[in-house]
Amino acid sequence: MLYRVIFASEAVGATGASALSIAQILGVSVANNRRDHITGCMMFHRGHILQVVEGARVDLDRLLRRLREDPRHTALRVLSDLPIAARRIEHPMDICCEPARLLERVGLPCLSQVTANDADLMLDLRRAA
Repeated sequence: MLYRVIFASEAVGATGASALSIAQILGVSVANNRRDHITGCMMFHRGHILQVVEGARVDLDRLLRRLREDPRHTALRVLSDLPIAARRIEHPMDICCEPARLLERVGLPCLSQVTANDADLMLDLRRAA
């Protein structure tokens, strides 16, 4: 059985503020997610991070434990954790390159106010683009 977990957190320091920082995070995420058969998508915007990950329960639980201990972000909050019939994300880890545009389309000024419904809508909009 597959699950989709949507979570938000606050970036610490320069996390996600530069192309180098994002590239480093993506590199490690892709390697780990390939190993664990997880697919995901990540968004950085004004010091906040939103992630959607899909995979087996045991693999997602292990990922969440690692992320809760990761010093690059804080205040991790799970917005949604539900079983799914099929994956909506195809790659080990994608990056959302136009977060401001997606936030504007769902009527949010920043990720600090995002809900699970907002994240689902942004995922649909991103896939449709």
